[in-house]
Amino acid sequence: MASAVLGLTLRWVMFLSAVLLLLLPGASAQEPPGVVNFEALIITMSVLGGSVLLGITVCCCCCCRRKRSRKPDKSDERAMREQEERRVRQEERRAEMKSRHDEIRKKYGLFKEQNPYEKF
Repeated sequence: MASAVLGLTLRWVMFLSAVLLLLLPGASAQEPPGVVNFEALIITMSVLGGSVLLGITVCCCCCCRRKRSRKPDKSDERAMREQEERRVRQEERRAEMKSRHDEIRKKYGLFKEQNPYEKF
């Protein structure tokens, strides 16, 4: 249950438990049984703390990325709206220029007919 919350796989859980078992000395001639090697304990706790912080960071990044992709940002909406307005204005200018050019062509008799073979 706790490993699922932290995002640890079964291999990591087994690895960490094996490391903890190795850090607790069994029957050593120099140390009485049950005495913990504090240097190894500090290293183990820092590794566990780092992996917990890394797991929390990854979860937060995934949640933020998912939240960001769902809804477009206000600046994205504004950029899309401005792009659409520019496209509409460009189409209006094109239509206006085309009508002006057609008038000039009619004036000088250069207007292209729909079917150029109608003359024949």
